[in-house]
Amino acid sequence: MNSGKLRRVIRVQRSTTGANEFGTPTEVWEDHKRLRAEVVERDASEFINAQGAVDVERIVFRTRFVEDVTAKDSILFGSDRSNIREISETGRRTGLELRCAKIGEDDA
Repeated sequence: MNSGKLRRVIRVQRSTTGANEFGTPTEVWEDHKRLRAEVVERDASEFINAQGAVDVERIVFRTRFVEDVTAKDSILFGSDRSNIREISETGRRTGLELRCAKIGEDDA
């Protein structure tokens, strides 16, 4: 993998349970890993579901291989959070391709 292409920084975040000021359990996203990555593909589309029109941005990141990234994690790229939809190994455990989807703010 050419390290010169890994120009972006992404943060893999993992969901944990925290408590708000009233003691109610809430979902909290905490940094799990910080990785250098390449943006391979990026597109946006709109589709209609039961709630109406939904905007979805798809983005594919390529990064070096790390062992413990799962589809339950999310990616923070800049200020945008994306859900990991698919994880593919590239080569012989030399890299990962992370296919992510960011759903529009109104529908999240």
